[in-house]
Amino acid sequence: MRKFFLIFFLFPLFLFSQKVAIEKVDSVDYYIDLVKFHKKQNAYKECLYYSQKSIDLAQKSKNQKKIAACYSNLGDVFLDLKKYDDAIDVLTKSILIYNTLEPDSDLANTYYNLGLCYKEKQQYEKAQMNFDKAYLIFDKLKVQSAIEMLKLQRAIIYRQKGENKIAYTLFQQLITKKDTSDVLNIRAEAMYQMGLIESQNGRHTIALNYLTRALRSNKNNLEQKSKIMLALSRVHEKKGDIAKSYLFLKNHIALNDSIVEENHSKLELSDFDSFKNSEHLKQLEQLEKEKKSQQKTNTFSKLISILAISLISILSLLSLSLYKNNVIRNRSNALLREKNAELEIAKDKAEKATKTRSEFLSTVSHELRTPLNAINGITHLLIEENPNKSQMNYLNSLKFSGNYLIALINDILEINRIESENIPIEKINFNLVLLLENIQNSLKEIAQENNNNFIFEIDENIPKILIGDPTKMSQIFMNLINNSLKFTKNGFVKVIAKINTVEDNHVTIAFKVADNGIGIPEDKQISIFESFSQGSIEINRKYGGTGLGLAIVKKLIELLGGNIYLNSKVGLGSTFSFELPFEVSEVILIPEEKKKYDENIVQNKKILLVEDNKINQMITKKMLENKGMVCVIVDNGEDSVDLFREENDFDLVLMDVHLPGINGTIATEQIRKFNTKIPIIALTAISLDENREMLISYGMTDVVTKPFEPEKFYQILAKYLTN
Repeated sequence: MRKFFLIFFLFPLFLFSQKVAIEKVDSVDYYIDLVKFHKKQNAYKECLYYSQKSIDLAQKSKNQKKIAACYSNLGDVFLDLKKYDDAIDVLTKSILIYNTLEPDSDLANTYYNLGLCYKEKQQYEKAQMNFDKAYLIFDKLKVQSAIEMLKLQRAIIYRQKGENKIAYTLFQQLITKKDTSDVLNIRAEAMYQMGLIESQNGRHTIALNYLTRALRSNKNNLEQKSKIMLALSRVHEKKGDIAKSYLFLKNHIALNDSIVEENHSKLELSDFDSFKNSEHLKQLEQLEKEKKSQQKTNTFSKLISILAISLISILSLLSLSLYKNNVIRNRSNALLREKNAELEIAKDKAEKATKTRSEFLSTVSHELRTPLNAINGITHLLIEENPNKSQMNYLNSLKFSGNYLIALINDILEINRIESENIPIEKINFNLVLLLENIQNSLKEIAQENNNNFIFEIDENIPKILIGDPTKMSQIFMNLINNSLKFTKNGFVKVIAKINTVEDNHVTIAFKVADNGIGIPEDKQISIFESFSQGSIEINRKYGGTGLGLAIVKKLIELLGGNIYLNSKVGLGSTFSFELPFEVSEVILIPEEKKKYDENIVQNKKILLVEDNKINQMITKKMLENKGMVCVIVDNGEDSVDLFREENDFDLVLMDVHLPGINGTIATEQIRKFNTKIPIIALTAISLDENREMLISYGMTDVVTKPFEPEKFYQILAKYLTN
């Protein structure tokens, strides 16, 4: 009670001291500060009130800089209220006044807010023009946080205009910035935008990675947090995880409702209208209009009441007649629900069986890679030790068997990836004619082994550069041509590419791979495109193979928008034909020269190997030391991070992805916090849920798949040790 009376007597004294203090400062600045204070509290009614007070005082003082500041401050309030046209009006007035004065950060902030208004109205050219003007001033004043924010807005505009590649590059630059209070929400927004791009491109796993990291980086920005949750909900829905999608959607709605309720509770529409029409006469006219409107409303409401009573009576009669119909319909619906439940159970069982099969094959193929890496690695090391002729024959047989198993595992993994819809479709510029010529050159030796005439007929009118997926095109042709060469002896294998249709910048090309080999029986032609199918057991024993090649070809062609057809007769040969659509590109591609690496580059380089498997440790270390490199081994992610905290004299890191404790991706993220330059190469027996883009998103420089080919392995090391 004593404290209450003390406060009661001291509070007037406190107000008096504050009044004296206020009178000593500039009143315009004081009202501007009050506007900013109430804006942080979402008290927009007070914001508008003090904005008008500041403008009136500034105009009386005829101080141009303060008038400009008042309009800029009011524009910021309108921007928060999403009154973009009103904001553009007052911000433009502010800029006209500021341009008569020396440029400063206040003018730059005004340009920035004007750019945000135009961006929200989707007038991107005007938005970019104002952002550029703000950038010139901030760059001159060395305001780094503002420069980063402008880079973010520029990247967002590129994404909204559909120029995703440019936007993606700019976002990547922003997320690598060091942690500061200013950068965290910029990084969160950049990762959110990258997640949207990845989701749009169908790479949902990478999208979830970026969106989750964006949510972690968010620092009390409720609107940003709300839209990230909505994006996470949509990506989980696309991946089929309905439970997580519903959870994030529920959180988004709750957060969004709280934001809307908080903002609307602070400002009524009437407050905003009265601010814009503050003259007394307009207020009286408005009151008169409202009075007349109310009288009309009362008259109408009486009429509506009479009509409502009549309508209720009619509806009551209708309800009685509908009741019996509803009883009958409910009985029918109950029967339908029972049948639907049975169908749902059958569907769930079928989906679980398919998922279990895919997971089993993926796990088996993934786990086989580790011992295969040991087999191939030891074989390579033994061959390098100059064995005698009889030993060399055994080692070559062992190498062939290892490569055969790798091909089988890769095919199984490819089939699983396609069936799980976890395979992205690239749309990049490539030279189709050059791709076919390279395939022809790489398969010439196989053609000569069976004494086959290997012919390519390529239409001269095919555009030089097309937009498509060259990797999948190579897979299709390598499988089809390998099959034809394998089942044909002393004959011909012909590859034909011919333009079918041309429309604007789109072209459809018809392809054929024909041979005069053994042919396929008519009763086997339907099943030949199924997994592990080769027509007959005799064919498998005589010619070998996994029976996966044509299954992969069929699925890839369908993914690219085409269908494959077979025409075959026993003893006369087979013809596989398909059509694929492409876009024509105007870009000129310059072919890259393949350079052999210089072994002197890797001499005495210090390599950190993070690997938990003892055999792989021994093999990889021996391969590195054979080329003159120094190898340091740790067997877990935690030790690799601690090692980098103590010393940074390593030239390169070989990081296994699957490690005890923290895995390789988390270890890489932690190392990148204090070393962003050292090359970190991922070593992984890549599985169904992994891909190169996902691993690189954690900060890895490149990816080497186990079991790796020694020459390619050394070339990658030389490439990054040179850089």
